[in-house]
Amino acid sequence: MDDTPHVLIVEARFYEDIADEMVKGATAEIEAAGATHERLAVPGTFEIPAAIRFAIKGMHLVGARRRYDAYVALGCVIRGETTHYDYVCGESARALMDLSMQYTIALGYGILTTETREQAWERARVDGKNKGADAARAAMRMVDLKRHFGFHPR
Repeated sequence: MDDTPHVLIVEARFYEDIADEMVKGATAEIEAAGATHERLAVPGTFEIPAAIRFAIKGMHLVGARRRYDAYVALGCVIRGETTHYDYVCGESARALMDLSMQYTIALGYGILTTETREQAWERARVDGKNKGADAARAAMRMVDLKRHFGFHPR
Protein backbone atom coordinates (compact mmCIF):
# COMPACT_ATOMS: atom_id res chain seq x y z
CA MET A 1 0.00 0.00 0.00
CA ASP A 2 1.38 3.37 -1.05
CA ASP A 3 0.90 5.84 1.78
CA THR A 4 2.57 8.74 -0.02
CA PRO A 5 0.14 11.65 0.35
CA HIS A 6 -1.60 12.68 -2.86
CA VAL A 7 -2.86 16.27 -3.01
CA LEU A 8 -5.31 18.04 -5.28
CA ILE A 9 -4.48 21.69 -5.88
CA VAL A 10 -7.56 23.62 -6.99
CA GLU A 11 -6.50 26.95 -8.43
CA ALA A 12 -8.70 29.87 -9.41
CA ARG A 13 -7.38 31.33 -12.68
CA PHE A 14 -9.10 34.75 -12.55
CA TYR A 15 -5.76 36.45 -11.83
CA GLU A 16 -3.50 34.13 -13.81
CA ASP A 17 -0.14 35.63 -12.81
CA ILE A 18 -1.02 35.47 -9.12
CA ALA A 19 -2.37 31.92 -9.51
CA ASP A 20 0.82 30.78 -11.24
CA GLU A 21 2.98 32.17 -8.45
CA MET A 22 0.87 30.62 -5.72
CA VAL A 23 0.94 27.24 -7.46
CA LYS A 24 4.72 27.52 -7.74
CA GLY A 25 4.98 27.95 -3.96
CA ALA A 26 2.44 25.20 -3.23
CA THR A 27 3.96 22.59 -5.53
CA ALA A 28 7.46 23.20 -4.17
CA GLU A 29 6.17 22.65 -0.63
CA ILE A 30 4.23 19.50 -1.55
CA GLU A 31 7.19 18.02 -3.40
CA ALA A 32 9.53 18.88 -0.51
CA ALA A 33 7.18 16.91 1.76
CA GLY A 34 7.56 13.87 -0.52
CA ALA A 35 3.94 14.01 -1.67
CA THR A 36 2.44 13.90 -5.14
CA HIS A 37 -0.10 16.30 -6.58
CA GLU A 38 -2.54 17.03 -9.35
CA ARG A 39 -3.75 20.45 -10.46
CA LEU A 40 -7.25 21.49 -11.34
CA ALA A 41 -8.04 24.95 -12.70
CA VAL A 42 -11.36 26.70 -12.14
CA PRO A 43 -12.46 30.13 -13.39
CA GLY A 44 -12.52 31.90 -10.04
CA THR A 45 -12.47 31.57 -6.28
CA PHE A 46 -16.23 31.07 -6.05
CA GLU A 47 -15.90 27.81 -8.02
CA ILE A 48 -13.23 26.22 -5.80
CA PRO A 49 -15.58 24.62 -3.23
CA ALA A 50 -17.72 23.00 -5.93
CA ALA A 51 -14.65 21.58 -7.66
CA ILE A 52 -13.42 20.05 -4.41
CA ARG A 53 -16.83 18.57 -3.76
CA PHE A 54 -16.87 17.11 -7.29
CA ALA A 55 -13.51 15.48 -6.53
CA ILE A 56 -14.71 14.09 -3.21
CA LYS A 57 -17.93 12.71 -4.65
CA GLY A 58 -16.13 11.41 -7.74
CA MET A 59 -13.83 9.31 -5.57
CA HIS A 60 -16.91 7.57 -4.18
CA LEU A 61 -18.29 6.91 -7.67
CA VAL A 62 -15.06 5.71 -9.30
CA GLY A 63 -13.47 3.25 -6.91
CA ALA A 64 -10.31 2.67 -8.96
CA ARG A 65 -9.27 6.31 -8.99
CA ARG A 66 -6.50 7.33 -6.63
CA ARG A 67 -7.86 9.13 -3.61
CA TYR A 68 -6.77 12.58 -2.52
CA ASP A 69 -5.34 12.83 0.95
CA ALA A 70 -5.52 16.62 0.97
CA TYR A 71 -6.76 19.60 -0.95
CA VAL A 72 -5.13 22.98 -1.45
CA ALA A 73 -7.44 25.84 -2.39
CA LEU A 74 -5.61 28.69 -4.14
CA GLY A 75 -7.23 31.88 -5.31
CA CYS A 76 -7.31 35.62 -5.07
CA VAL A 77 -10.09 38.14 -4.57
CA ILE A 78 -9.25 41.82 -4.87
CA ARG A 79 -11.76 44.38 -3.60
CA GLY A 80 -13.51 46.33 -6.31
CA GLU A 81 -16.16 49.00 -6.34
CA THR A 82 -19.10 46.73 -5.48
CA THR A 83 -20.08 44.29 -2.73
CA HIS A 84 -19.22 41.33 -4.99
CA TYR A 85 -15.92 41.00 -3.08
CA ASP A 86 -17.74 40.40 0.22
CA TYR A 87 -19.94 37.66 -1.21
CA VAL A 88 -17.15 35.81 -2.98
CA CYS A 89 -14.84 35.94 0.05
CA GLY A 90 -17.44 34.97 2.61
CA GLU A 91 -19.25 32.31 0.64
CA SER A 92 -16.14 30.54 -0.66
CA ALA A 93 -14.58 30.49 2.83
CA ARG A 94 -17.79 29.18 4.40
CA ALA A 95 -18.24 26.51 1.74
CA LEU A 96 -14.65 25.30 2.16
CA MET A 97 -15.04 25.11 5.94
CA ASP A 98 -18.31 23.21 5.50
CA LEU A 99 -16.57 20.72 3.18
CA SER A 100 -13.70 20.19 5.60
CA MET A 101 -16.11 19.51 8.45
CA GLN A 102 -18.64 17.42 6.53
CA TYR A 103 -16.13 15.21 4.73
CA THR A 104 -13.24 15.33 7.22
CA ILE A 105 -10.81 16.49 4.54
CA ALA A 106 -7.34 17.88 5.03
CA LEU A 107 -7.54 21.35 3.52
CA GLY A 108 -5.01 24.11 3.02
CA TYR A 109 -6.70 27.47 2.60
CA GLY A 110 -4.78 29.73 0.24
CA ILE A 111 -7.33 32.28 -0.89
CA LEU A 112 -5.96 35.80 -0.79
CA THR A 113 -8.43 38.56 0.07
CA THR A 114 -6.80 41.91 -0.55
CA GLU A 115 -7.54 45.54 -1.24
CA THR A 116 -5.10 45.89 -4.14
CA ARG A 117 -3.25 43.88 -6.75
CA GLU A 118 0.04 44.95 -5.13
CA GLN A 119 -1.02 43.43 -1.79
CA ALA A 120 -2.04 40.24 -3.56
CA TRP A 121 1.22 39.98 -5.44
CA GLU A 122 3.29 40.47 -2.26
CA ARG A 123 1.38 37.65 -0.57
CA ALA A 124 1.62 35.37 -3.61
CA ARG A 125 5.31 35.80 -4.48
CA VAL A 126 7.52 32.87 -3.53
CA ASP A 127 10.17 35.40 -2.48
CA GLY A 128 7.51 37.34 -0.55
CA LYS A 129 4.95 35.95 1.87
CA ASN A 130 4.54 32.78 -0.24
CA LYS A 131 0.97 32.02 0.78
CA GLY A 132 0.77 29.15 -1.72
CA ALA A 133 3.46 27.34 0.26
CA ASP A 134 1.71 28.20 3.53
CA ALA A 135 -1.53 26.63 2.28
CA ALA A 136 0.27 23.49 1.10
CA ARG A 137 2.13 23.24 4.41
CA ALA A 138 -1.19 23.48 6.27
CA ALA A 139 -2.70 20.73 4.11
CA MET A 140 0.28 18.44 4.70
CA ARG A 141 0.08 19.06 8.45
CA MET A 142 -3.61 18.17 8.41
CA VAL A 143 -2.77 14.91 6.61
CA ASP A 144 -0.37 14.12 9.45
CA LEU A 145 -3.02 14.99 12.00
CA LYS A 146 -5.64 12.79 10.31
CA ARG A 147 -3.22 9.89 10.33
CA HIS A 148 -2.46 10.51 13.99
CA PHE A 149 -6.17 10.01 14.69
CA GLY A 150 -6.41 6.82 12.64
CA PHE A 151 -7.43 8.03 9.19
CA HIS A 152 -5.21 6.16 6.77
CA PRO A 153 -4.98 6.45 2.99
CA ARG A 154 -6.90 4.21 0.67
